[in-house]
Amino acid sequence: MKPIVRVESLSKQYVLGSRESAYATLRESVVEAVLTPFQLLRGQNGGRNKETIWALQDLNFEVAPGEALGVIGRNGAGKSTLLKILSRITQPTTGRAELFGRVASLLEVGTGFHPELTGRENIYLNGAVLGMKRSELDRKFDQIVEFSELQKFLDTPVKRYSSGMYMRLAFAVASHLEPEILVVDEVLAVGDAQFQKRCLGKMSNVASEGRTVLFVSHNMNAVQSLCQRAIWLDHGKVVMEGAASAVVNEYLVSGNARQLEEVWDDVATAPGNDIVRLHRVRVRPESEYSGEALTIKTPFVIEIEYWNLVPDAHLHIALHLYTQQDIIAFTTGNGAQVVGGDAYTAAGLFRSTCYIPGELLNTGRHRFKVLLVQDRERIIYQHRSAVLFEILDPDAAEGGVYAREPGVVQPVLKWTTEQIGRVE
Repeated sequence: MKPIVRVESLSKQYVLGSRESAYATLRESVVEAVLTPFQLLRGQNGGRNKETIWALQDLNFEVAPGEALGVIGRNGAGKSTLLKILSRITQPTTGRAELFGRVASLLEVGTGFHPELTGRENIYLNGAVLGMKRSELDRKFDQIVEFSELQKFLDTPVKRYSSGMYMRLAFAVASHLEPEILVVDEVLAVGDAQFQKRCLGKMSNVASEGRTVLFVSHNMNAVQSLCQRAIWLDHGKVVMEGAASAVVNEYLVSGNARQLEEVWDDVATAPGNDIVRLHRVRVRPESEYSGEALTIKTPFVIEIEYWNLVPDAHLHIALHLYTQQDIIAFTTGNGAQVVGGDAYTAAGLFRSTCYIPGELLNTGRHRFKVLLVQDRERIIYQHRSAVLFEILDPDAAEGGVYAREPGVVQPVLKWTTEQIGRVE
């Protein structure tokens, strides 16, 4: 089958400190002509010695018609640069990208919107920018408005919209373009859980209708749910390409999507004070050598290693676990377990381990705060840890789960159902 997207030896180089532009104004040309001789005299070589970076390096891949391809990687990996080249917003330095079909791009919130115009007017303006005809917009107008759920604000200038409202309207227009290729960059960064489900459901429908989706996201559940295949980029290069579930799992296990450990080897400079200092903070599966990503079913532990510098300090640990929305999911501590034990009051290096069962936390990224408490009542030091870990839903790989369920936890609770009467 002939691919609908073909990328061959694609590379993109940027010059730091310069502005990329396809066209220069007369003023810019005159200024450049005047400054160049002076730059040469000062040894600046006309700016030719400026530092450069390669955002993309020698990318090669193909996408089949009707395929949903996920593009994952850390910030700065080159994901957005790739989509801009595919959307014809910027040109590659070397290589080429061929797209055989109509392309709709949703790369930034509100791109193509005019803040002074109403939502209604911007539907027509943005649709025209994306290449839709007036007759096509008239025919799909009610569907676009219904999808965006902005009927009450349709005649309000979009400068008064929230970022979430912008995204609703922008995605509603782009997704109704009926392109052969839909290019989407981090659409789920804005919007509530219900809207995220609608977006993913719409993109899934686009793919099921034989059209192609190129999807960049940090939401690994969304990538697994929507995409059959994924590409992992790092420093502009393809690290891995294959089935979405396999690529996502390898990406998470590698630690690129997270930071699972902080270590301070020097007690003199480690975080803390004259009573206590931290040595290590880390998250790992309870089965330390499982080599698997953390999922909603995985039991895992949080380990806190610390130096108790003062005998009889009576220290214990408390944790505040935060969701990616910075909401405290729960707090816990070991205070009730350490009271009265001589081993806990001696000076030395200690490790406290918190065991978190599977089927408790909801999907998403989590952080935590470590609180070191003396005599179960006085906080003597607290550390907002840089450790970042992601809980994944393994069932998302089956395509049945479009976005995270609401709530900070997702416990599996016991239910019973019994008939207690009859209908006469």
